[in-house]
Amino acid sequence: MNKRAMKNSIAIRSIAAKDFLRSGLVATRGHSVDSFAHFAGGLLFFIGVAEILGALNQSQVLGLADPIFGISFRHLMLMTGIVQLAIALVLLFTNWRILGLGLAAWISANFLAFRIGLWSMGWHHSSGFMVHPLGLSMTATDVIFSLSSVFLLVGSVAILWHERWTAQAANFLKMPCPSCGGHIRFAIQNLGQIISCPHCQKETTLRKLDLLKMTCFFCKEHIEFPVHALGQKISCPHCNRGITLMEPA
Repeated sequence: MNKRAMKNSIAIRSIAAKDFLRSGLVATRGHSVDSFAHFAGGLLFFIGVAEILGALNQSQVLGLADPIFGISFRHLMLMTGIVQLAIALVLLFTNWRILGLGLAAWISANFLAFRIGLWSMGWHHSSGFMVHPLGLSMTATDVIFSLSSVFLLVGSVAILWHERWTAQAANFLKMPCPSCGGHIRFAIQNLGQIISCPHCQKETTLRKLDLLKMTCFFCKEHIEFPVHALGQKISCPHCNRGITLMEPA
């Protein structure tokens, strides 16, 4: 096999392997997003119910005015709990995963900002009285609520960022240069344009990588090659005899 054909063969196999791996990662990522969305929905459902139950408690502390928004903690908790339940329902019972995770990140960021604001005013266990019916200490409840919000915020933002990056990457294709075998990455809207290869500077047409497979006439082994290589003469990578790349019968 000549050097050009060898480079093209290596490049084609490398891109094909990456495409196969990428398809597996896409399926795995989809499952991971669904799993996290369901877990986040369940967590928000638990927190929302806990806050609504806490708001119905008769503690005198709940009647105090929140120093940040100026409304009673009881009404603030009630509204927050209802919003959290609504987001939980979106995550658990709809296919709007990205919207639900965006809302989960938003409500978590707001809670943490609110929590930090109260902490700076001296309310060191401000969320501790929210779920009094569970019988947990104020410190334990405060830690659970704060860590849950951090987890939801970091997890949701990470998945949203990764989904955006994946969507942008899906708008690009890769192909091997017919002359040097170097990888060329290009935007999908540039398909069919003639450019200079960034590696060897020779003109090449941007094509979608479509692989064909034929059987060598001599050794009967399979050879994979891109559509645009039809008609080219190469050395078989298995028996090293000269053959012409033809469309399979």
